[in-house]
Amino acid sequence: MQVGIVGKPNVGKSTLFGAATMAPVEIANYPFTTIEPNKGVAYVRTPCPCKELGIQCTPHNSMCLNGTRMVPIELLDVAGLVPDAWDGKGLGNKFLDDLRQADAFINVVDASGSTDIEGNPGDPGRFDPTGDVTFLRKEISLWMREVIKNGLGKIARQAKMQGSKPETIIHERIAGLNVTEGQVKEALRRVPLPQDPTLWNDDELYLLCEEIRKLSKPMIIAMNKADISSKENLEKLRNMGDRAVPTLAETELALKKAAAAGLIDYMPGDNKFSTKAGITLNEGQKKALDYMASKITEHNGTGVQRCIEDCVFGLLDLISVYPVEDETKFTDHFGRVLPDCFLMPRGSTAKDLAYKVHTDLGDKFIRAVNAKTKRTVGSDYILQDGDIIRIVANK
Repeated sequence: MQVGIVGKPNVGKSTLFGAATMAPVEIANYPFTTIEPNKGVAYVRTPCPCKELGIQCTPHNSMCLNGTRMVPIELLDVAGLVPDAWDGKGLGNKFLDDLRQADAFINVVDASGSTDIEGNPGDPGRFDPTGDVTFLRKEISLWMREVIKNGLGKIARQAKMQGSKPETIIHERIAGLNVTEGQVKEALRRVPLPQDPTLWNDDELYLLCEEIRKLSKPMIIAMNKADISSKENLEKLRNMGDRAVPTLAETELALKKAAAAGLIDYMPGDNKFSTKAGITLNEGQKKALDYMASKITEHNGTGVQRCIEDCVFGLLDLISVYPVEDETKFTDHFGRVLPDCFLMPRGSTAKDLAYKVHTDLGDKFIRAVNAKTKRTVGSDYILQDGDIIRIVANK
């Protein structure tokens, strides 16, 4: 799965990306530092069944740290978007196209209000950060509308003659944006279009794309620079309708670097850290660490890890499932114990898991076995968080 990090320039997108992935990125205090998209791997935490079962796991597609499974997800950091990006301003079309396959967005906002709408720096409190959220929603919806409109005239005339359904026409135009036909149908239920596609106008398509955006590209707000933000700004952003998490991306990046340098013990997501025994810090380091300690105590952590996990487990409502080949030993073909952890949408079935593992398993599915209960289940069994499942298929 892929999560896109979006927002206007100079709000800390690349800092948050670097803090989450520890991938080297260029970070500077001016717009359009990022031109080409940065791709990296972050991890979300979920309980590993090894603790519950009292066994030693041997992970393959993820990691296990003291009973916590660290599952990788892909983060994509694109250049900052400015108003009218959908129309090509600031190379906006290129940056929006980079986000086609994203399952969700983390909208990084300068909650301190110290950057204008184009990312130029100013004093904290000078600008209203809620405008950043409104403009970004609009840009993505307009981008979707333009994708639908591209070549629509000819297609609409043909579709009218053939009697094609609106959802079929719309889906064909935006299937490349990782949008399902079911999401298009639901959007059309909320904003019905005329049956005659030659009568669709820009305003109707925009309203439809607003709903498609909400369904196919859900968004969480990272209220960045929370350590210098007013409580009023944070509250206004929380009231914008999307999930919102205060983040201190610079602090998270600094703490991870200090941990990598052997100065402190710090686990991402924690609201505290400790100086390693025997380490002597200079006055500058002590002052910086004291400041960061006070801020992560105040905000219950840096929020970076929480933002990513709220996106994956809250916004996208994914659960963790462990496929195995031997339900008695919880192993795969190579004897690895609980080797893989897959993130599945809540409500997925055993057959959905089979297809996730391999197309052939789905096509040849016979039954599944719940390895915890040792009960045989059918293709329509609804997976539960933490399930361990053996798929039985025809050879």
